[in-house]
Amino acid sequence: MKPIRMFFYTVLLATLVGCSAELADYKQNEPNFDLFGYFNGTTKAWGMVQDYTDKQTRRFEVDIEGKVLGNTLTLTEDFIFADGEQSQRVWAIQRSSNGFYIGRADDVIGDAVGQEVGNALQWQYDFLLKTDDGEVEVTFDDWLYRHDETRVFNITKIKKFGIEVGQVTLFFERVNK
Repeated sequence: MKPIRMFFYTVLLATLVGCSAELADYKQNEPNFDLFGYFNGTTKAWGMVQDYTDKQTRRFEVDIEGKVLGNTLTLTEDFIFADGEQSQRVWAIQRSSNGFYIGRADDVIGDAVGQEVGNALQWQYDFLLKTDDGEVEVTFDDWLYRHDETRVFNITKIKKFGIEVGQVTLFFERVNK
């Protein structure tokens, strides 16, 4: 078999059988995530975007105000990017049963769907990503991990046609409740 074909099959096989985390893996981890409890109030976040080569392409800070009313969490996220750009995203997140959530925001295509188990929350949605050349539809696969009472870590894989094209790393710190 030719080396290039062997390489292709090896990569394909690794992709198909590669191990990935399951949300159930975090069932015993504490503290429990508690999406509504954590984000009710003021939260500050810092993050970066990396492209498919792991090169950092953007840095940003986010001021977040969360308000819970019944089974709805409204998150107002005010972004300030290192280049001076500012933007705002407003989420309306509905609590469903068994740790499931459904959310909507202006730049999210359709519904965002999430579930929390133990100290983790997985959140998936299609997103209209602005680029220098216009806009492109991508899929976000968010994994958030509750570290303690005030901190949450977030790693998001950005995919196009199922292939990872970038990543967002974000650190949250709750300011007050």
